[in-house]
Amino acid sequence: MGCSHASAARGVMSIFALVDCNNFYASCERVFNPRLEGKPIVVLSNNDGCVIARSNEAKKLGIPMGAPFFQWEKVCKQHKVNVFSSNYELYGDMSSRVMALLTEAWPDIEIYSIDEAFLLLDGCPENCVEFSLALRQKIKSCTGLPVSIGIAKTKTLAKIANFIAKNQTESGVFHLNDSNISILKTIPVEKIWGVGRRLAARLNDLKIFTAEELKNSDTKKLRKQFSVVMEKMIYELRGVSCLGLESVQPRKQIISSRSFGKLITSLSELEEAISHYAAIASEKLRSQHSLASGLVVFLQTNFFRKQDVQYQNSVCVPFPAATADTAYIIHIAKKCLQRLYRKGFRYHKTGIMLLNLIPDTVKQNDWLLPQSSARDTLMKTVDSINQEYGRNTVFYCAEGINPTWKIKSVFRSPRYTTRWNEILKVR
Repeated sequence: MGCSHASAARGVMSIFALVDCNNFYASCERVFNPRLEGKPIVVLSNNDGCVIARSNEAKKLGIPMGAPFFQWEKVCKQHKVNVFSSNYELYGDMSSRVMALLTEAWPDIEIYSIDEAFLLLDGCPENCVEFSLALRQKIKSCTGLPVSIGIAKTKTLAKIANFIAKNQTESGVFHLNDSNISILKTIPVEKIWGVGRRLAARLNDLKIFTAEELKNSDTKKLRKQFSVVMEKMIYELRGVSCLGLESVQPRKQIISSRSFGKLITSLSELEEAISHYAAIASEKLRSQHSLASGLVVFLQTNFFRKQDVQYQNSVCVPFPAATADTAYIIHIAKKCLQRLYRKGFRYHKTGIMLLNLIPDTVKQNDWLLPQSSARDTLMKTVDSINQEYGRNTVFYCAEGINPTWKIKSVFRSPRYTTRWNEILKVR
C-alpha cells in the first residue's frame, strides 16, 4: 500500500498535530489594532487587486475569495469592512515568531505553510490534548495570534481534526480518535486534505460524498481510477500513517516579480525595478545557503488592456560560475533587460528567476566573477544589517531612491515589527 512510516513499522501508533493560525492575515492586523476584534476584515493582493484573505465576519457578508476588489468596494463601504493591502513583511515576521515557538515547544516539526505546521507528538510525556491546550495558550500569549490544533493518528486525519477544532469547538483543540471517528460522516469529501473541487465532483459521481464513505471505499478500485495518492488518502483516513514529516528542502529556483503600481514606458524605471527584484532574489538565495548558476529576466505588457499594443519576451543567461553576489546579479539582470526593452510599449510587469541553484559549499571560482572573501563579507554584512534594522535599510542605488513604479498599497498597515519608523506608538 506504500505506507512506510517508521513508527508504523515498529508497531507504534503515531500522533500528529496540525497547528493552524486562524484567519492569519486578518489576525495579524488585529494584534496591533484591537478595535478590529469582531469586525469584518479583508486583505487585498498586490496592487490592491483581489481579495486574498477574509475574517469570519467578512465571509458572512458573502465576500468571496479571489474576488476583484472593485466589484465589492461598495459592499465593503456599506458594511464598514476594514480593508487592508497585503503587508507580507508583517505577516512573514509574525509567522516566524509562531514557528519559533512551535520549534521551541517540540522538536519534530514540519512547517507546511506560512500559517500551518505539523508536529509529530510520538513520545509526548503528557496528555497530547493538555500539551496542545498549553501550546495554544502560549502562542496566544506571546504573539496575540489565535490558533487551532487538530490531533489524530495521521496527517490527513489531523487536517480534519483541525477543521473541527476551528469550527466546532470552543477550546480550539480537537483530538480525533477511535471514540469519535464516526464524525467523518459529517465531513464532506471536499474538506479532505488534497481533494479539490474537481476531484470531489468525480468522487460524488461514484456516490462518495463524505470522508466516512471514502474511508470505507474499495482501495484497489479507486487506485485504478485515480492514483496511488488516492490509495494513500484512504489508508490515512483509516488511521494508517502513509505521510511522515517532511524536511524543508532548499528551492531549486527563486522568482522575484511584481506588477507595477502604474504602467511604465521608460527603460530607467524598468532598470530600477529589475535591480530591486534581483536584490530580493539574491537575499533569498543567500538565506538558504545557495548559489545560482544563471538567470531568466522577463518583461511584459498588460494583456488585460485590449486597447494597448501587447509585447512579452524573456532572455536566459548562464553564469560563468555559480554566485550569490547581488551586485553581479543586478549587473547581468540589467543587461538582459536592455536586450528585451522596446520603445513605445506600456509595461506592466518584469521579473527575475534564478536558476539551477546549488549549495554554497560547492563553489567553483571564475576570474570573470567577483570572488574575494571581502565580497562574501560585504553580502553577509548587508544581510545582517537589513535583518537587524528592517528590509532595505541598506540597498543598491540601482534600485532607485524614490521609485514611482512600486505596487499600490493604499490600505497597508504599518510594518510594526520590522521597521523602526513604523513601530507601534502607545499614548
